[in-house]
Amino acid sequence: MAARKTKSVDAVAQLEKDLDTLKAQLKKARTQQEADAQKTVTALNKEATKAATKVKSSRTKLAAARKKKTAAAARQAEAAKAALASAQTVHNKVKAELATAKQLLAEIKASNKLADEHDKAIAKAEASMAKVQKAAARKEAAKAKAAAKKAAAKAKVKARKEAARAKAAAKKAAARQKAAAKKAAAKAKAKTKKAAAKAKSSSKKTATKKASTRKTAAKKPTAKKATAKKSTAKKAVAKKRTAKKSAAKKAPARRGRPRKKAATTA
Repeated sequence: MAARKTKSVDAVAQLEKDLDTLKAQLKKARTQQEADAQKTVTALNKEATKAATKVKSSRTKLAAARKKKTAAAARQAEAAKAALASAQTVHNKVKAELATAKQLLAEIKASNKLADEHDKAIAKAEASMAKVQKAAARKEAAKAKAAAKKAAAKAKVKARKEAARAKAAAKKAAARQKAAAKKAAAKAKAKTKKAAAKAKSSSKKTATKKASTRKTAAKKPTAKKATAKKSTAKKAVAKKRTAKKSAAKKAPARRGRPRKKAATTA
């Protein structure tokens, strides 16, 4: 369809070109026709002038022959009369042809004038249409320019907004990153502090344990000695008691209350 459309447009353009050529040929033919008609009128005018001159001459000869009263003059008058009639016929014929040629020339001139006026009107209309089209094209161009300017301004505002949004986003991201870094630094600091405190506590516990171990180690011999001494004393007391019991069993029984013995000190 596109090819057909292109072909159709080309055919119209060719016809318009042919029409312009035909218009030029028609104008040339009209000019030539008017010129030929004018030449015909001019030639017929000359013939009519000659015929009129001949008629006048024949009339003069006839008048001169009629003045004479002789037989020869009568014959000359008859001949002059016949010549006048012939000249008059020719003159009338040429005059009629001249009138017809003049009428044709007038018609051709009127037709050409009308055609010229028509061409001028068409040219004026085409010029007016071209002016309107030019104004419309100028208006469309101005409209397109304004639209392009508006679109450019809109794009500029949009770009500015996008830049501002990107800047705000970048600032926000930077602030978020900074806050995250600060938080991470604080967390790392707290972790380090906690680790240091833990290490210090562990070191303190280790020192306390070592001190306790040393103290325990220092106390053990004394406690051992005290325990041994206490055990020896207990054993001695138990031995004495056993000895007394044995002595009491061996000794004879006495009547009455036994005497108190002095308590032995360990």
